[in-house]
Amino acid sequence: MYRFLFWRAGSTSLYLLCQSRFGFAYEQKFSLVNVKLKWVKDKALDDVVAREKDLRAACHLVSIIASDPYCCLPIYQLNRERGQLGLPHDLKVSTFIRRYPTLFREYPVVVGEGCSSVPWFCLTDEALKLYQEELYILQQNEKNLIERLQKLLMLTRDRMLPLQTIDQLKWDMGLPNDYHDSLVSRYPQLFSLVRLVDDRIGLKLLQWDYRLAVSQLQNSAAAVAEDSKEQEDVQSLSFPIGFTRGFGLKRKCMQWLDEWQRLPYTSPYEYACHLDPRTDVSEKRIVGVFHELLHLTLQKKTERKNVSNIRKPLCLPQKFTKVFGRHPGIFYISQKCSTQTVILREAYCHQELLQKHPLVGIRERYADMMKTGLLNRSRGLYKKFIGHSQEEEDRQLQDSN
Repeated sequence: MYRFLFWRAGSTSLYLLCQSRFGFAYEQKFSLVNVKLKWVKDKALDDVVAREKDLRAACHLVSIIASDPYCCLPIYQLNRERGQLGLPHDLKVSTFIRRYPTLFREYPVVVGEGCSSVPWFCLTDEALKLYQEELYILQQNEKNLIERLQKLLMLTRDRMLPLQTIDQLKWDMGLPNDYHDSLVSRYPQLFSLVRLVDDRIGLKLLQWDYRLAVSQLQNSAAAVAEDSKEQEDVQSLSFPIGFTRGFGLKRKCMQWLDEWQRLPYTSPYEYACHLDPRTDVSEKRIVGVFHELLHLTLQKKTERKNVSNIRKPLCLPQKFTKVFGRHPGIFYISQKCSTQTVILREAYCHQELLQKHPLVGIRERYADMMKTGLLNRSRGLYKKFIGHSQEEEDRQLQDSN
């Protein structure tokens, strides 16, 4: 609290005076210990990532088609969304859509006499019904999504992020594709679109909410203290730790980890640029930032590349992502699906997410429909498609399976 007030007031000398008087200058004495922990494969968490392959792209296409008044669009219009789908370069959008006949239905339309047909894609009745349920859940949980967005901006130094950065996190945070129009624009008292120095458009939080400026770790510690009726030291909060079976920590690493957990905890919502980046105390603050950031996501995970460009807004030092490798008991890096996904270990018991947001349930039902359609199509149960190219795709799918 003191740090935040002095930072806003710009009084460095006053802050340093209080730092020596109130006794937290000792934080800078802890140097960064050179400890390397090995990466051990976690099959359960890898499966969490693998089972959602293609889910984001499929859900994006569902929302695009559903936004049309007739819930049906031609392939040339859907091709314009390719950049948002993250598909491999050698995979056609039409090929991807045809993989999941439980979600999409194809209708060839002849534009003119003597012309070849143009494929149009609509939603199946089941997919449209599920999408309408998703809209209802979004409406019912709007306050929760707005608070997640507020807390994300409150993690930054200037309470502001480029829309491009938020776009990379919107799927993980449960925000709708058009969140800046359908959601943000309805809260002008909280958010404002601003032009950044690099000429990009950014989203700025207009009001600091002290009620939200409490991390998940602090809330959990307060809940435990209330249940046990014991006051826990808020200056040295410990992170939940869990390792893959057979990890095997050396005694030196165990000793370092125990001492590291006892170091002072700096809330990710506090000003921390005074911390020396060469210390373990600073590293614990970085871990706290990503611990909180992952808690803001629906499934407590995100791709590593999504956080690579928020170093400066979060006041983080160079090579800050090294904390993921140095703390495998807190984070797990999955390398499934040709990317690196950072997962918060404490949020899962094997493959199961311990606390599920209602939107997670919707996504799991999408994934089940996709799996069913993919298996049935590979077995040759869908033969309503016309054309040699479609038959060739069916043969390729059967060969791959």
